[in-house]
Amino acid sequence: MKLVTYIKEGHEQLAVLINGLVYDTEVLHPDLPGTMNMFLHYWDDAYPMAQAGELMLREGTRTSNRGVPIEGLSLVAPVPFPSSCRDGYAFRQHVAAARRNRNVEMIPQFDEYPVFYFTNHHSIYGPGNVSCMPDHFEKLDFELEAAIVICRHGRNIAAEVADQYIGGLMIMNDLSARTLQMEEMLLNLGPAKGKDFATAIGPWLVTLDELQEFEIPPKENHVGKSWNLEMKCRVNGVQVSLGNLGDMDWTFAEIIERASYGVDLYPGDVIGSGTVGTGCFLELNGTGRLNDPSYKEQWLQAGDEVELEIEQLGLLKNTIVAEESSFSIRQQKKKLAAGS
Repeated sequence: MKLVTYIKEGHEQLAVLINGLVYDTEVLHPDLPGTMNMFLHYWDDAYPMAQAGELMLREGTRTSNRGVPIEGLSLVAPVPFPSSCRDGYAFRQHVAAARRNRNVEMIPQFDEYPVFYFTNHHSIYGPGNVSCMPDHFEKLDFELEAAIVICRHGRNIAAEVADQYIGGLMIMNDLSARTLQMEEMLLNLGPAKGKDFATAIGPWLVTLDELQEFEIPPKENHVGKSWNLEMKCRVNGVQVSLGNLGDMDWTFAEIIERASYGVDLYPGDVIGSGTVGTGCFLELNGTGRLNDPSYKEQWLQAGDEVELEIEQLGLLKNTIVAEESSFSIRQQKKKLAAGS
């Protein structure tokens, strides 16, 4: 099932995508919640009810003329208001390449436990424009990822059962202002302003039943579901990244186990996979410079169109837009430092 959120009469509306047509959840069953937040909170009742209604529409045992072509709708993030947003670090290829490009050894702790950081769950975008301030354009980057949303409340969740807490998968673009990020990382407190201005997810949430035929075993000595799904990124129509979700070393189940240790996870919590290998300009530029000192770096610019595509999960398209402001917090800092 593909769950879509769009704007209807000024409000968010949850719907299901079937053969290019979008059906509001009330068409599937009048008792179904009309928002993703409520749907996730009542998952154990709502999900099977929605599955049954979708099956009847697909098989023709229930007919409806209330399907609307998706092309004419204003889609927002499938989970418009996550209760939290974490992002993992699950792909060894990306971590190893990024460290190699900085001329440092691969960190052994990567194989000991999955890590994540909290990003701004109030800065979630869906398909469409993403607004950026002047400082964000100082080495503005995309990150090609997948994400899950939690659909059941849990605490101290074992990896062996953690897949039961996944409501579905979607594409994630963890946009990053690298200059801001590099400055603040010098203080050893993790990314903050370099990350919290925009995270795009979408275009819809795909439930795990639709992905069963793409399941593959996890990496050796790991636990949880993994999926053979090709991942791509194009910038202004030119492909720059190619990877596979099956290359995740740490599974979402293992990230859930780590995240829920001594902590409650709630329906609506979003968790990203971290960047796939080759899945950002930071890595691509570093590898390019390593192989060719005259390599010309590429970063996102205002007006760029970024397309992230993951097999079976759809295509998330965003356009980078400059906000109508010239304010630079970096320049302010430098002026203050110069005057002190």
